[in-house]
Amino acid sequence: MNLKWIIVLIGLYALCSCTEGTQIKAPTPFIFVPPIHFGDGFELPEDNSFTIEGIALGRNLFYEKMLSRNHQVSCGSCHQQSKAFTDGAKFSTGVDKLLTSKSSMSLVNLFWQSKFFWDGRALSLEEQALEPIQDHIEMDLSLVEAVERLSNSDLYRQQFQQAFESDEITPELIAKALSQFIRTLVSSNSRYDQYLLGEDVLSDQEKLGMDLFFTHPEPTIGLRGGNCGDCHLNILTSGDRTSYRGFHNNGIDTEEDLENGLMTVTGEATDKGKFKAPSLRNIALTAPYMHDGRFATLEDVLEHYNENVRTSATLDVLITDATNNPKNVLPVKLGLTDTEKKAIIAFLHTLTDQKFISDEAFSDPFED
Repeated sequence: MNLKWIIVLIGLYALCSCTEGTQIKAPTPFIFVPPIHFGDGFELPEDNSFTIEGIALGRNLFYEKMLSRNHQVSCGSCHQQSKAFTDGAKFSTGVDKLLTSKSSMSLVNLFWQSKFFWDGRALSLEEQALEPIQDHIEMDLSLVEAVERLSNSDLYRQQFQQAFESDEITPELIAKALSQFIRTLVSSNSRYDQYLLGEDVLSDQEKLGMDLFFTHPEPTIGLRGGNCGDCHLNILTSGDRTSYRGFHNNGIDTEEDLENGLMTVTGEATDKGKFKAPSLRNIALTAPYMHDGRFATLEDVLEHYNENVRTSATLDVLITDATNNPKNVLPVKLGLTDTEKKAIIAFLHTLTDQKFISDEAFSDPFED
């Protein structure tokens, strides 16, 4: 079922339910059909299946500013659809115009991932969904207050009843509704997707960029590559389903400047400086880049890997072993030519999904 039909189905449902004296119907199952080329590497929690009503409620909650202390911030404030659910800022702005310490990540194809936030501290979307609400910088609202505010709304009490057959609003149900909506944020209609499905062609430059992107260089045999695909896996969604292998120290800092990153979660010194490799879908829309937003452009990112990798004890072997130069010495230099760099940038632009950033099913319902 195409996600844009959610809106139509919700409208039809509203016409035949919720009138006074009418028995509330059971939630309507939403049949999720994954993009054919994405595979089945996703898991839907047994206790939070998709429903039309749950997704609609989650969409409202995602854009609900009532869930911030000052009624001025929502999830959608830092995750804007036009920017592929990022906000275009180095650091996101929370309540009282306070700045977070990290750049907002794109919310895209999270159904195929299992570890969330830059440091991987949340192991489910349900766990992740409640953290920003409580964070003292982001939304700064206790879950007790969040429940009270929503419970004082006739509309939300009705929507929770429709979605979960319960008139008692709880943090668990808030998290479930938000997670249902976020799981529907699937981007699969870029030119790259159309190419994979045989529905479009890439230019010679874009094709060269794609080949370089997915090739690990082997200078001893003359095989040139950009080494990007070593970390950005699974149709350009980082691979973290079964382990923390989707987390890397990618050489943006020297030893003395390394942040804890994944080490905060695992307690292992070998994980210091490792952060989640994000999906590169719609990457041309999600600047600035890295967990701290230090790079303004894709060209800056590529130049880092090409010329400016910094060494440290936990620098990822996927980077230390990646060079197009016959002599691999530290500091690592990828050694791409200007033509090759431009080709990779051209390929990255084929990952933009215009349908994703304009789909009404993902838009702010309070602006409809």
